[in-house]
Amino acid sequence: MIKLNGLPVMTGKSAGKSWGPSLRARTGTGRPGRRRPGPDWQTRRMRITLLAGGVGGARFLRGLRRAAPDAEITVIGNTGDDISLFGLHVCPDLDTVMYTLGGGISEEQGWGRADETYAVQSELTAYGAGPDWFRLGDRDFATHIARTSMLHAGLPLSLVTRQLCDRWQLGVTLLPMTDDDVQTHVVIDDEAGRRTVHFQEWWVRLHAKIPALSFVASGAEDAVPAPGVLQAIEEADFVLLPPSNPVVSIGIILTIPGIAEALRTKTVVGVSPVIGGAPVRGMADACLAAIGVKTSAAAIAAHYGADLLDGWLVDSADAGPVRAVEATELAGITVRALPLFMTDVPVTAMIAQAAIDLASELAR
Repeated sequence: MIKLNGLPVMTGKSAGKSWGPSLRARTGTGRPGRRRPGPDWQTRRMRITLLAGGVGGARFLRGLRRAAPDAEITVIGNTGDDISLFGLHVCPDLDTVMYTLGGGISEEQGWGRADETYAVQSELTAYGAGPDWFRLGDRDFATHIARTSMLHAGLPLSLVTRQLCDRWQLGVTLLPMTDDDVQTHVVIDDEAGRRTVHFQEWWVRLHAKIPALSFVASGAEDAVPAPGVLQAIEEADFVLLPPSNPVVSIGIILTIPGIAEALRTKTVVGVSPVIGGAPVRGMADACLAAIGVKTSAAAIAAHYGADLLDGWLVDSADAGPVRAVEATELAGITVRALPLFMTDVPVTAMIAQAAIDLASELAR
């Protein structure tokens, strides 16, 4: 494993290793030792666990709730994006899931609160306080103030997240990947030389225009999964990977010791975040380039590997290119093609249903 200042680094040659020793694709027909659901799984409530980042994962979850309204859904959210701003603990991915499922999201942006105002941010800017490149609205500030006050009172992030979600009635259980401090940092080389910046600075302030040399999951090696995370994976009938960023969302969750290992015992179906060689939204291509993975549905599935991934949904436009490599790089992964643009909730529900159907088929 390549390390920078003692921390695990995801680069082109080490990305698979930093997620675990066998997450790269291999030949064969999948991994041995997969546990099947219990004999009662088709008569009781379905149990589904997801690993999710922000916008893509949150929008997929809306469709999943509609497709499986009676299922017990647990979401393991990425907290590598978390950042301290104005003395407050900000959890962008957790909040995006919470606001989206709770009906408070800004649909235009895909993140932040609807009908937002920015009086507090304007006053802070007038004082010259804090960064001006990360914009927080007044309603959003309230969430961060509430979270930070509970954290300062000694509550772990998992319990704080549960209390915040009580207001929003998500219809799912939202868990942070860990209660420990894990931050995604990016190694770049610019006019200031080679340096490491927080992921949010690279993503929001620099707009990922300076190429990332690698990603550092700071604190991951010493972190443990939050309470309920491993149990949610173990008790799930299957696990879904929504169209979240495979490097800095799903990938960071997989750096937490024990999570990737737990997933290897389950049926896992993923949804490609790339359509026609381009990310649906965001800058996943910049992240993939940093670890030497092509921006294609086939390359991402191969990167996850057959020891992690059992099924993979790709967009109809990518069916041909994926079939061209399926016999080699994707050996052991069942691939299905359908339109994947999540244009609205009903369409997203059909995509989610396709993931459920494939996972149920593979889990039998």
